Amino acid sequence: MESKIKQQVVTDNYAIYNADCMDVVSTLPDNSVDLQIFSPPFLSLFNYSSDERDFSNCENWEDALSMYDFIARELARTLKPGCICAVHCTDLMNKDGSQFDYPHEIEEIHKKYGLKRMNKITIWKEPLKVRLRTMVQSLMHKFIVENSQDCYTAMPDYILIFKKEGKREKDVTHPFGLTHYAGLRPFLPEHLSKYGLPLSEFPTSGSFDEAYDVYVNESFKALQRKYSGFDGDQRENKLSHIIWQRYASSVWDDIRIDEVLPFRDAREDDDERHVHPLQLDVIDRIVELYTNPGEVVLTPFMGVGSEVFSPVSMGRFGIGIELKDSYFKQAVANCKEAEKRFQQTKPRELFDQPAEVEMM
Repeated sequence: MESKIKQQVVTDNYAIYNADCMDVVSTLPDNSVDLQIFSPPFLSLFNYSSDERDFSNCENWEDALSMYDFIARELARTLKPGCICAVHCTDLMNKDGSQFDYPHEIEEIHKKYGLKRMNKITIWKEPLKVRLRTMVQSLMHKFIVENSQDCYTAMPDYILIFKKEGKREKDVTHPFGLTHYAGLRPFLPEHLSKYGLPLSEFPTSGSFDEAYDVYVNESFKALQRKYSGFDGDQRENKLSHIIWQRYASSVWDDIRIDEVLPFRDAREDDDERHVHPLQLDVIDRIVELYTNPGEVVLTPFMGVGSEVFSPVSMGRFGIGIELKDSYFKQAVANCKEAEKRFQQTKPRELFDQPAEVEMM
């Protein structure tokens, strides 16, 4: 049978495919993936391409959720027992302005295939940036003046954490605790009084916000130097405790919204209104918490490659699938940058038989 893969790049560290995710995921072996992380199309909120196979172009919720159901079934089959599927999503808008509970629909679909929701993380977003990104008029101040009843709040993003039934082959361990912080400000104010540098080292130049950020970051670096490779009683590892206090919050309010991969070259004006990759801070946290080095991370909606870039740069093997040609081209460039930063200890075979490729 003729391959439906248009292009592919396979290295010792990752494998990425320019194809419909349904065609590729269906060829992956059972129980072969350690983590799945992705943003499914946000349906009515954004149109990603004009391709009829892109289910952001479905005419109604029922058709879109039917397509999602198909890929969810295949994802459940390929996920190893006891492992995690992390889905980035948000509430959506109906045509009449009411909200469509997209996270609930996603949960119900994954539940059908043996995945239970273990956690729901809320990602706070600054309202002005949300308005500029989504062009939602009801976030504008003039609605307060004219009729505040019609105002909306900035809808947060969510990370739904699903776990497949069964026991994981190998626990995810951190023998030296958590050492890297993915976010804006690792210290809460109460941490500074205990672990911050002496106030005499607080910068005296620049604005207060700039000086505060420098002081926080330098204080954190000092703590990193002290506890790097700490192999003693982990109850005494202050660095890891501070990072975990931030990660353990049900609301991640310090995600750097613009900490994303290059994406502007992937934009095509004639068929989309939106390109904005998932923030690397979010992906880094998920990868660190739910995988060991060397394990396999899959994203069926790769976009410009964020969910491959981050795992590869952290020593995991990434698999990504992207339907849109311009996104795939950008993902190729982005993933090359990840390889420059880390070296994988051993190559992995994804398929028993390599797929034939029809090059463009």
